Amino acid sequence: MKPPEFEYEAARSVEEAVELLHARGEEAKILAGGQSLVPLMNFRLTRPGLLIDINGIAALDYIRDADSGVRIGALTRHRMVEISPIVQKKCPILSEGAKQIGHLAIRNRGTFGGSLVHADPAAELPMLCVALDASFKLRGRQGERTISAKDFFVTYLTTTLRPDELLVEVNIPGQPAGIGWGFHELCRRPGDFAIAAVSALLTVDKKGNCAEARIAMGGVGPTPIRASEAEAILKGQTLSEQAFAEAGQKAAAAADPGSDVHASAEFRRYLVGVLTKRALRDACDRAKGV
Repeated sequence: MKPPEFEYEAARSVEEAVELLHARGEEAKILAGGQSLVPLMNFRLTRPGLLIDINGIAALDYIRDADSGVRIGALTRHRMVEISPIVQKKCPILSEGAKQIGHLAIRNRGTFGGSLVHADPAAELPMLCVALDASFKLRGRQGERTISAKDFFVTYLTTTLRPDELLVEVNIPGQPAGIGWGFHELCRRPGDFAIAAVSALLTVDKKGNCAEARIAMGGVGPTPIRASEAEAILKGQTLSEQAFAEAGQKAAAAADPGSDVHASAEFRRYLVGVLTKRALRDACDRAKGV
């Protein structure tokens, strides 16, 4: 199928893109990688009157080391996140997550900001940004505002981004010493969206106990989900298979999956428990340098 008729503008700056968004409101859509938007247009599931192409705004394409964390421009391609030495050093779980996105051709074209704004709850990057306590810089006609990842996602394919705003940067805080990470997802085929995914970060103290835990789930609710009760039962605990199993049960209980042609809600919830244990085991091993 082909998309319905639309107008096209190539923005040369963030300011120009924002002005176009302001002028056309909800009728306008941003075109970056186009890996989600163009198929939706072809199936007539969205019918924008104006596409604002931001691919020419080089100022939005970067990965920078900043304050021990990482700052990523919204136009940065998934492949660059995957192979960036800065990301691999400062936030390796993000590099691993980017590696799981679609196929190489998609990662070469799709953008970091585009995935976040599209807000598919089964996508890797929204879940990881929630797990990493990332914050998003948004720019509109009235200036900039910053919002946390946990407050950005509202429901399926819906965020708090206003019609006249553009996501320009993602700020990922530095990770403390002694942190380990784990990332697991299950797909029917390589490159498919995950039936369920879990990311875990563990900080281990000198006694081998859990100082902090972060667990986020994707594909099992209308938005990425932080398993806060599972995190709470791990804090202060000696890390063990029993602790991981208890956390897996709490994470599964916190999931809010639906059923579809790929999997039932019951299977997704069961899968969360299994993937949580695996992710925590990996995170523990990395934190201890195993």
